[in-house]
Amino acid sequence: YSLRGEEMPKYQEIANILRTRIKNKTYPPDSLLPNQIDLVEEFQVSRMTIKKAIGILSMEGLVYSQRGAGTKILNHPFVDRDTTTLTEYVGLSTEMRKAKRQLTSEVIDFQVAFPDKEIQEKLMLTEEQPVYKIIRLRILEGRPFILEHTYMPVHLVPNLKRSHLETSIYQYVKEELGIQFVGAYRTISADKSSLYDQKYLACDPTDPVLEIQQIVYQKNGSPIEYSRSRNRYDTRVYSYLDVQR
Repeated sequence: YSLRGEEMPKYQEIANILRTRIKNKTYPPDSLLPNQIDLVEEFQVSRMTIKKAIGILSMEGLVYSQRGAGTKILNHPFVDRDTTTLTEYVGLSTEMRKAKRQLTSEVIDFQVAFPDKEIQEKLMLTEEQPVYKIIRLRILEGRPFILEHTYMPVHLVPNLKRSHLETSIYQYVKEELGIQFVGAYRTISADKSSLYDQKYLACDPTDPVLEIQQIVYQKNGSPIEYSRSRNRYDTRVYSYLDVQR
């Protein structure tokens, strides 16, 4: 279902079913997905709905469609890991809600502060423009999942409350403030685990950590968020499907 509690669109529902079949190898790697006519008949929907469902799986790197050759199930090496496509930035809460998985958030730090030079540069702010400094532990189905360090300009996201942090910041920003996101810039790097990682993600001092740095841009082109998401090396992966068409 969506953030507003509406029913999940039919194409997403079908994508979820097809994804499950791929993961449990009902459709094994290197085989072909049933053709669109058969899927239209099975799900009793339009061909456009089936195309949208297959489009989601293509974006996730699970299938590859080629005109005249059908839709092939890719030999996806990360299918058993928690995988997010790098083009996805709807927010972790929405992502996990769509997957019907339980996500909670523990607020470790929430304060307003003046930005240092790095944050000023990332968010295009002056030193007098305050930001929210947020550290959250995202807990997936009872287990530590991601440690997020987030900075947002106070003047762009007014009246942010702890209750928003415990549920979904993006839901507040998009639905209550009416702010639209148009893109995100991301960099991926490996790092040594910090004391925070060791404490909250249960990392060993010698464990590597995967860090995703992200700047999210709103519709007018100005950045509204800079974040660093710290991931245990054995918990989560990010994928990007690069196919020449």
